[in-house]
Amino acid sequence: MEKVDRKKNHSIRIAIAGGGTGGHVLPAVAVVEELRRRGQLGEAIWIGSRDGVEREAAANALIPFVAIPTGKLRRYLSLHNVTDAARIPVGIAAARQALRKFRPDVVLSTGGFVSVPTVIAARGVAPVVTHEQTATVGLATRINARFANVLAVSFDRTKDEASRIHPKVVVTGNPVRPGLRDGDRSRGLSFLGFSRSLPVVYVTGGARGATPINERIADILPALLRHAQIVHQTGPASANRDAATLAERQANLPDELRSRYRIFEFVREDLPDVYAAADLVVSRAGAGTIAELAFINLPAILIPLPGAGGDEQTRNARVLEEAGAAVVLPQHEATPERLLAEIVALLSDRLRLDGMANAAAIVARPDAAAQLADQLFWVIEEQHRINPRQ
Repeated sequence: MEKVDRKKNHSIRIAIAGGGTGGHVLPAVAVVEELRRRGQLGEAIWIGSRDGVEREAAANALIPFVAIPTGKLRRYLSLHNVTDAARIPVGIAAARQALRKFRPDVVLSTGGFVSVPTVIAARGVAPVVTHEQTATVGLATRINARFANVLAVSFDRTKDEASRIHPKVVVTGNPVRPGLRDGDRSRGLSFLGFSRSLPVVYVTGGARGATPINERIADILPALLRHAQIVHQTGPASANRDAATLAERQANLPDELRSRYRIFEFVREDLPDVYAAADLVVSRAGAGTIAELAFINLPAILIPLPGAGGDEQTRNARVLEEAGAAVVLPQHEATPERLLAEIVALLSDRLRLDGMANAAAIVARPDAAAQLADQLFWVIEEQHRINPRQ
C-alpha cells in the first residue's frame, strides 16, 4: 500500500483528553488552533469530566464534548481515593465506547487525571500522544505514558526524567495561544485607564492559590502605588473573596493612588493587551504561566505555590530564573516587605528589565503547538506503517 504523507495532504480525526485546570486545557486548544490554521483539522471530540473546565474550553473551541466518570489518584491517604478509584473503570468503559464510535486517527492527552481513562481506553483503538506541561513528570502523565506512543515534554531539563519512563520522548515546548502576541500597549493602557508616566505591574495568582499573593499586595498597596500602576487579577469569587476585600482597600486610598489600581476577578479577552501594557508580572509559577511569560518576553517575580505535586511550580520557576528571566521568591520568603523591595528594585532598573525580557525570549518555544501537531501526524504514520489496514 502506498504511503500517504498526511502532514501535507490529509486532515485528521482527533480525540482530546485533558483537563481539570487551565494548564491542562490551553495546550490542547492551541494545538487545535494550529491544526485549523493548517487546514488539517477534520473532526474532533473532547472527552473529559462533566463539571471540569475542559467542558467550557471544548465549547469555546467548537469541539463536541463527551462527559465520562473520572477520579483523582492522590499520593496521600484519603477516603476519596477509594471512591475515585471506583470511577476509573467506569470511565475507561465510557471512554472506550466514545472512542469506538468516533474512530479517531489519534488521541492527544494534555494531562490531568481526567485524561487517564481515555488514554487507557485508546489501546487498540488509536495511537496516543501525551504531553506534560510542567518541568517534572506528574503522576497522571506517568500513568498515561504506559499507554502512549509518544511522551512530549515542555522543557529540555525534563527529557532525562521522561526518558526513564518512556522510550519515545520529544521536547516540543508548551503550546500557548498565538493571539497573546497580538496585544497592543496603547490599547491596554486605555482599557485600564492608566497613563504612560508610570510602569505597570500585572499581579495574578490563579484561583484558590491566589490569596497569599493577594494578601501581600494588600499590605503594600499604598507604598507600591507610589512607584507603579497595578492591574490585579485576584481569582474568581467562587475561589476566594479577595476581590471584594481589595475593592474596600482601594476605596480608602487617596484619590491620586486609587486611579492607579485596577481589580479583576479574571482577565479574559483583554489579556493580550494587559500583557502588552505590563512591564513586570508578579505571579505563581504554573506551567502555562511560564510558557506565556516566555512567549511574550515578560520579566517576572515568581512565587511558586507551595505543596504542588513534586514541588512542580518551583521547578517550573527555576527554568526562567536560571535563564535570567525571573526572580523566584519561595512563599515563606516573600514577605510584604521583601516583595515590595524586589518590585521597586526591578522597576527602577530598566536595563535589567530589558535583559530579563531578552532572556525570556531565549527560553520561549513559539512553535510548540506546531511541534506537537507534527507528533500527531508522526504517530498516525507510524501506526499506518505497523498496521497498514488501519
